[in-house]
Formats: sequence, C-alpha cells, structure tokens
Amino acid sequence: MPEHDQPASASNLAKDLSQAHARGEAPWLYLASQSPRRRQLLDQLGVRHALLLADADEDAESLEAERAGESPEDYVQRVTQAKWRAAIERLQARAFRDPEAWPMGPILCADTTVALGDTILAKPSDEADAERMLRALSGQTHRVLTAVCVHGQLRLSTSHVQWRVLDEAEITRYVASREPFGKAGAYAIQGRSGAWTRHIDGSYSGIMGLPLFETAELLKPLGWAF
Repeated sequence: MPEHDQPASASNLAKDLSQAHARGEAPWLYLASQSPRRRQLLDQLGVRHALLLADADEDAESLEAERAGESPEDYVQRVTQAKWRAAIERLQARAFRDPEAWPMGPILCADTTVALGDTILAKPSDEADAERMLRALSGQTHRVLTAVCVHGQLRLSTSHVQWRVLDEAEITRYVASREPFGKAGAYAIQGRSGAWTRHIDGSYSGIMGLPLFETAELLKPLGWAF
C-alpha cells in the first residue's frame, strides 16, 4: 500500500475483507480518481481509501471519448466500466512488481457527466468552451449522471438540476475564477454555482461526483456497515 492513507493490516484486509470485518478492522479500498470531492465524500462515509492513479504513460483521457449516437446514460456507464478495468490492470501490474506496497484490494471508480437533453457537456477545453456550456445551462433544467463501479458492480445516479437565468457578467466572472475547469458541465455544485440553483431533484453527492447512497449499497456486500 502506498505510504499515503495506508490502512492498518492492509495485507490481511486485502486477502479477506469479511474476516477483517469480523476482527473489528475497518475495510478499505483503492480510489482510482484524482477528484478531491470523491475523497471528501468517501471520508464522509468513513471509508478508508488509498489513491490508485494512472501512470504517466497511460492515456486516461481517451477513455472519456464520446461515441456517435451514444446516450448520456450509456456513455457515463461505459466510461466508468472502462476506468475500472484500466484500474484493475494498473493494480495487477503494480502488485506484480511490488506486492508489499500494492496489495490487491477492491477498487472504486466513478464518472460524472452533465446532459442537456441528449447533449453531453463534458469538461470544458478552454474559456470559450466553458462560457458556451454555462450559456446553454442558463435558465434550463439539466441532468447530472454519475456512475460508480466497485468490484465490477455498477450503479447509476441521475439528478435533475434547475438553474435560473445567468447574465453575461456572471458567466465571465465564474469562468475567470477557474472553478469550471476539470468539471463536467463547467461547474461545481458545491461552489459558486450553488447560488444559481433553483431546485435539485436527486442526489447532491451524486452531483458532486460520488452518490453516497449508491456507493454504500455497493460497499455493504464487501464488509462495510453504514
């Protein structure tokens, strides 16, 4: 296990999560995501985790490429499963090289996308792209889809978010804050855009990037108790 966030008795837990739970040891998992929000949400659940990030030579961005005619729901689930398979291969390779540092264990992957109708709004490529997305979402109700995969099992969370109309000055200020970058739909619900949100029907944590209800349901069979 990497030095950061190293769980106690990691090797024993990785070999048999159920036995570790019976001994009173909290189970743990790998999080294959750079998102600080997903780390925060796992901490909120009390789920111990260590990062399993892509190597420098991995083309992780290519996994998020869209396919013609693919619905937002199919897209986010396919991408999440692809990320999980890539993470499994990554862990197996690292465990082969250094089994003490990288014991085998469950892996959590997730992906979030914003959809306006059938149009996928991914992470903005630049300022103009972020402005375009925010104008499209202004005054509309959009969907936020987050898929989460653990141990090969996948769940999908769908939320509907209604925004008030934005003026150009608000869009310009928000893009200048740099908050839209690296985020699907060019916004973070927990940030300044919360002031624009009239109504949410769904999962706030799912909109942030990790739906806690679906995540907990996936983790319970692996020894977690909530």
